[in-house]
Amino acid sequence: MNVLVVLGHPRTDSFCAALADSYVDGAREAGVDVRRLDLAALEFDPDVRTESPEDQPLEDDLEMAQRQIEWADHLAFVYPNWWGTMPALLKGFFDRVFTPGFAFSHYDEGEGAGHRKLLNDKTAELLVTMDTPKWVYRWILRQPGTNAVKRATLGYAGVRTTRVTNIGPVEDSSPAERDEWLEQATRLGRQSADGPESPTTRTKRRVTTWLKALRLQFYPMAWIAYTVGALAATGSDGIFTSAIYWAGFCFLFFLEASTVLSNEYFDYETDRQNTFAGPFTGGSRVLVDGELDRSSLRAGIRNAIVLTAIAALAALAFGVGSSLTMAAVMGILAVLALGYTVPPLQLSYRTLGELDVAATHSVGVLLLGFVAFGGSWRDPLPWLLGLPFFLSILPSITLAGVPDYEADRAAGKETLAVRLGIDGATTVAAATALFAATAGVVLLVLEAFPRAYGPLVALSVPHALVIGWLVRDRLEASAMPDRIDGAMAASLSYIVWFGIVPLVELL
Repeated sequence: MNVLVVLGHPRTDSFCAALADSYVDGAREAGVDVRRLDLAALEFDPDVRTESPEDQPLEDDLEMAQRQIEWADHLAFVYPNWWGTMPALLKGFFDRVFTPGFAFSHYDEGEGAGHRKLLNDKTAELLVTMDTPKWVYRWILRQPGTNAVKRATLGYAGVRTTRVTNIGPVEDSSPAERDEWLEQATRLGRQSADGPESPTTRTKRRVTTWLKALRLQFYPMAWIAYTVGALAATGSDGIFTSAIYWAGFCFLFFLEASTVLSNEYFDYETDRQNTFAGPFTGGSRVLVDGELDRSSLRAGIRNAIVLTAIAALAALAFGVGSSLTMAAVMGILAVLALGYTVPPLQLSYRTLGELDVAATHSVGVLLLGFVAFGGSWRDPLPWLLGLPFFLSILPSITLAGVPDYEADRAAGKETLAVRLGIDGATTVAAATALFAATAGVVLLVLEAFPRAYGPLVALSVPHALVIGWLVRDRLEASAMPDRIDGAMAASLSYIVWFGIVPLVELL
């Protein structure tokens, strides 16, 4: 472990300097190869005087600083919090040293959007002194300096900040308090021998990364449709205590996990080029950002598929319906779900992805819940119940392709937005929202399923009109939108009328 301690205080006789001394002492005691860089001792112009920082020749001391950073595995920045952020000296150092070609680089034209993070093999920690009470800095001021260094500067270059230690208030502190802070810095230096993170922190980060990759926000749709199908077949909420219900639920959960992880793997090119990814658009970016590598992701996909198969066998063992029908439904669901991005189907690359997602998350899983509890696939009930649900999903999944338009087109992924253009995609979203409302109202008027579709479903009509207004008024084919969170929120919440309402009515 190579550790570089960077003192960002403009005075070398400051308390920050004493903290840096203590950190270095602790690291050396632990046998770590440690070096120290005092910015106040460097000779350089902190101002960028050219159009781009890379056009301004580096002074000898800054070239040396870049070599030190390249040498380091871990960077420890020690500096005071002034006016909510870092001293001008440290800011000038970042401006001059973290230049294009050293800290990051932009993709060439046609290669993708965004930038490459060139220092993504390094970690960092911040030791920040302050006179502001720590709780005020965190909860009222919202840590502006920490966020600037951690996210906007180090994070932009790929350096992952593993720990932030706020020290203070310093001005009115006692000698005993200062001695304790110095001892704390020594302990932090010693801990660098075991790596920049504690075992607990590493485990927490690993779990957080996998949760991010799993994208759990997509799972409720399938669970709702599955439960509606089970309730429609039995007419009883006793399903929640049955083994078949939970076996089927596990099958759907692990199949969804297999699908989203596969999407992450096979959609790498479009995710890399996408600058407008959000919670419900684009991928999780764990592969693009280097939080997981390809081998780890492949292992995750394999494990999820194995668990899907085990859950499927359990569902067949516990099922009260036809085993052949259940196996067929689960097999078709698995093929369609994984075929969204997995070759050779790659339905999302053939303008079939939106239909695939809508079908598997509505009619498909609703039918599984229905047949698992003894219903017949020939019964029109699950198909008719699933139709409005299917149509209500199409607006959100179609609009999800709008922010991804440029990236998908560059990667050869022909979503509806790419095939029809932004204007065509918004037309599809508005039309399918109205079709879903119409189907729900028709089922209500005909009293086809009085236990599932009550008067509340009529509220889907004004909701559909709102979606139509949002997509036609806010999205223009002539101006490529970026994040469309308002339209996405309206279209995702639209599913409530055809999922949550029938679910509540059937309980």
